[in-house]
Amino acid sequence: MARSKEPTPPEQIAERVEDIDVASEMQGSFLEYAYSVIYSRALPDARDGLKPVQRRIIYQMAQMGLRPDRGHVKSARVVGEVMGKLHPHGDSAIYDALVRLAQPWTMRLPLIDGHGNFGSLDDGPAAQRYTEARLDAAALALAENLDEDVVDFVPNYDNQFQQPAVLPAAFPNLLVNGTTGIAVGMATNMSPHNLIEVVGAARHLIDNPDATLEDLMEFVPGPDLPSGGTIVGLDGIKDAYATGRGAFKTRARVSIEPITARKTGLVVTELPYLVGPEKVIEKIKSGVQSKKLSGISDVTDLTDRAHGLRLVIGLKTGFSPEAVLEQLYRHTPLENSFSINSVALVNGGPQTLGLKELLSVYIDHRLEVVTRRSRYRLARRQERLHLVEGLLIAILDIDEVIQVIRTSDDSEQARTRLMDVFDLSQVQSEYILELRLRRLTKFSRIELEAELDELKKEIASLEELLGSDTLLKALVSSELDEAAEKFGTPRRTLLTEAKPSIATAGRGKKSAPVLEIQDSPCRVYLGATGRAVRVDLGDGAEIAHPTRRSKHDAILTFIDTTTRSELGAVTSTGRLVRFTPVDLPSVPASSIQLRAGVRIGDYLALGNRTERVLAIISLDETRTLALGTAQGTVKRLQMGSWPNKPDFDVITLKDHDTLVGAALADDDDQLVFVSSDTQLLTYAASAVRPQGRTASGMAGIKLTTGADAVFFGVAGATAGRHVVATVAVNTQMLDGTDPGSAKVSYLSDFPVKGRATGGVRAQRLLKGEDRLSVAWVGPAPVFAVASDGTPRVLPAAGAKRDGSGEPLEGAVAALGHHI
Repeated sequence: MARSKEPTPPEQIAERVEDIDVASEMQGSFLEYAYSVIYSRALPDARDGLKPVQRRIIYQMAQMGLRPDRGHVKSARVVGEVMGKLHPHGDSAIYDALVRLAQPWTMRLPLIDGHGNFGSLDDGPAAQRYTEARLDAAALALAENLDEDVVDFVPNYDNQFQQPAVLPAAFPNLLVNGTTGIAVGMATNMSPHNLIEVVGAARHLIDNPDATLEDLMEFVPGPDLPSGGTIVGLDGIKDAYATGRGAFKTRARVSIEPITARKTGLVVTELPYLVGPEKVIEKIKSGVQSKKLSGISDVTDLTDRAHGLRLVIGLKTGFSPEAVLEQLYRHTPLENSFSINSVALVNGGPQTLGLKELLSVYIDHRLEVVTRRSRYRLARRQERLHLVEGLLIAILDIDEVIQVIRTSDDSEQARTRLMDVFDLSQVQSEYILELRLRRLTKFSRIELEAELDELKKEIASLEELLGSDTLLKALVSSELDEAAEKFGTPRRTLLTEAKPSIATAGRGKKSAPVLEIQDSPCRVYLGATGRAVRVDLGDGAEIAHPTRRSKHDAILTFIDTTTRSELGAVTSTGRLVRFTPVDLPSVPASSIQLRAGVRIGDYLALGNRTERVLAIISLDETRTLALGTAQGTVKRLQMGSWPNKPDFDVITLKDHDTLVGAALADDDDQLVFVSSDTQLLTYAASAVRPQGRTASGMAGIKLTTGADAVFFGVAGATAGRHVVATVAVNTQMLDGTDPGSAKVSYLSDFPVKGRATGGVRAQRLLKGEDRLSVAWVGPAPVFAVASDGTPRVLPAAGAKRDGSGEPLEGAVAALGHHI
């Protein structure tokens, strides 16, 4: 029977007792816990924009082969693999992170392709045993080239596996998808952005390291939220981009539409970021019951997968839709606030970063990734070159090689003799000894010689790349452009300088806010670069006429109207879109800057990036609307009797045809076509009889094979003072390498001819030039701008009618009026 263990003497127990300072122990333990939460759980790395659990999910799914071209697997299997190998913090934390990466209303660019119920803005997801997942293509771009030593690997929690300390990140994920997290003593909250815009800013910063915040905001004007909506007021965004902290207001996208023949309603198609429809409906019902909201008869949720979000808010008879909408913005989540706090890990420590700092950290990371990848590839190709050179030596003297091997006692002696006889390295000798006999054919020798030449070219290219910072930056920039081209989507969120409806200063007061929007006189300007602004003309304001040029000062068209009048935008696809200018950014009449405007395509939610607005007209107009197409068709539309629809066709276009111009015209006006083959044709508008809305028009100008109309417009009674501006280019040259030539002449020098004829030459092409890129006819002076709104200098007016143009200093993208 074993003896029982003797008790430890009290004096020995006393020797193991330590006196510690509780305050010091608590402080040290708290700091260790805080550091663990900040670094290992709550904050993202500024380089790849991922928290550790997100990075581990993406890496482990890539290791499991869950690519977009493979089938989905149970989420529980992914969670188990991640928890067992990399993340020891519990399955619920892993699954919550996985779900967020798959939700398109949370992520601007989802990284996981989920199958099953991954929840909604109002409900949580199904359990992990019911859902399935695989990586999205964007996630593969974040984790590409991990096998080429592009990042450091660190041990997992039990030192059994390796995991990347950061992912290579082919695009700026932190800015694109945003993040949120609460650490100990700090938090982060970053909004999503548009990938194309962020990449544009990153590429500009690569080329111009001293770029200012204003320069970068030309590319990234503001967040682009997954749910769309409208951001009102941009001051908070500018603060966030400058300091890392700021706030902005988001509004739902709401339109006023007829529900029935006698009833009008508010239709909500986009909600603020992370606001669900059930929450909105609940707040509306609560507001109606508490008498905070009036004029609302019912709320219907017509959301479905085919048509997306659609909340229809019915209005009682006699209530102004605009006034009710203002109430809804004030008292419901249809207008919400988002606070930006850009805190991320840089070199292992938390920092608050502005837009330029975030882009700089990412660019430095990509430069390091591409450098390490290039070094790895260079080393592998040098190793392969060494083997191929040895193999070619062996094939050239194959009989002697075989003789050396056959006369050797063992492989060690054979290797040593090969090294001595043929002056080979040990690696080359080993490779020759393992050579298969089928590689000794004549064809294999030709292949090896071709491979040798290709390896030398690749090695020279990689050495040149690693020896030039300029080439390295150019490669990083081009790879960013490829990512934007592959994964980028058009902007969803509209940015406007309009004042938010939530009046925080008066929210606690009992006095009712002014809900009615005054219908005051205004002028709407549409710029040649596609931006639109509103100039309020109340209280005797007068339009200024500045003498100096500024960005975005070429005017395509303008119209005098009132803030609540209904206007129509005629687009290049041959349709008219109804809108009111009430939410257009307002600029002072004394200093009109189209740069402060909003992109009219975003304002009208055109969706199609190629669809352009050509003209803005009043729906009460009595004159005819003249339309000209790229294929030379002309039409005059009899105004009035518009259908009760938000948009409708004003011409039936032929296949592959588009509108190139639209303007109001009377019988005594002149219609003008300019074609790409330098022909200008002008004739009386009376030669075109007015037609109905669905008519397809008639022949307007006779075009030669391969030519198309680049301009169509109307010259009024003052046509004698109109000028003709044309720009000729060489389409075989790369963009920006040859801006072409321009000419400005008087329209009165061109003869009036008949409809459907060929016109007369408007510009003689110089050597190498093959077509007109843009043209414009209108009252002098004419102004030219580049694609970003930068002014271009044109020759003086008065050139010979069919003379050649003068060389330009920069490419011209559009022509138009001056303000």
